[in-house]
Amino acid sequence: MNLHLLRIFFTVAEQHSFSRAAESLCLSQPAVSKSVRELEHQLNLPLIERTAGGMTRAKGARLTESGQAIFEHARGIFSLERAAIEDVRARIGLKRGRLIVGASTTIAAYWLPAYIAQFTQRFPSIEIEVRVGNTAYISETLIDCNIDVALVESAIDDPRIVATHWHDDELRIIAHPNSTLARKRKLSAAHLDEEIWLVRESGSGTREVSERMMQIHNIQPKRQIEFGSNEGIARAVASGLGIAMISTRVVHELLLLNQVKTVRYPHAHVLLRPLFFLRLRARPLSPLARAFHEILELPNSNPTPSKNGFQPTSK
Repeated sequence: MNLHLLRIFFTVAEQHSFSRAAESLCLSQPAVSKSVRELEHQLNLPLIERTAGGMTRAKGARLTESGQAIFEHARGIFSLERAAIEDVRARIGLKRGRLIVGASTTIAAYWLPAYIAQFTQRFPSIEIEVRVGNTAYISETLIDCNIDVALVESAIDDPRIVATHWHDDELRIIAHPNSTLARKRKLSAAHLDEEIWLVRESGSGTREVSERMMQIHNIQPKRQIEFGSNEGIARAVASGLGIAMISTRVVHELLLLNQVKTVRYPHAHVLLRPLFFLRLRARPLSPLARAFHEILELPNSNPTPSKNGFQPTSK
């Protein structure tokens, strides 16, 4: 298989356009089209959908079933190539290179900064970028080889990904201090059913844990309102809009200021969700990624806050 032709096809498929691929590769569009046809001829497989007259469809380059399969192989090949390049750069005493870390929102805001600080202090010449999104987005970005490593808030059921337990994050059910719910001494699922639950969007690790807890304890909220951020949920609870299940780290200051109050549901005194370190199974960690992973595994210097101070997290 001609890797030069494969790279051109991969770029066309990734850009969904011959013209954009040509611009990206600094080639003419006819040269790109000719290269894709030559690869199809070599493989004896149609890779791009075409009309009966042989022209590509007007709405971008769409892959055939065979084309999609070849694209997946190409993505793996070129991700290994990138890993090899990073490996060479990193072997020069870890003095050059770039590391892209993906993290779900709570981890990026409340866990990751301390570890990034340690990494940059140890390797000041290394470029580091953090990309943030919900758990589903981060896992998809890792599969697309657009990030090197990932930290997320829920397990990933995908054979292409290896998920390793990293830390546990404490969650709390919170309400406004003056709400009827916060003043009750004993709570039932029925009490929680009557409240407005403020939840994250689908794909969020916090949303997944909340829904799992509700199923276990037969909680069926009559109304839910979605928010795109944990901070938005916390502030909405402080305003008296409803209740939520959220990381203790997010609401630590609001708890100290008595703007929200922890609600102790009898069957869920301590709510913990595991946090995971993700990597691609078929892609070995580069030296930079290994160095970052070693810092993540150092004794925890980022304890879980509680209302009365800080307490260590479980590992």
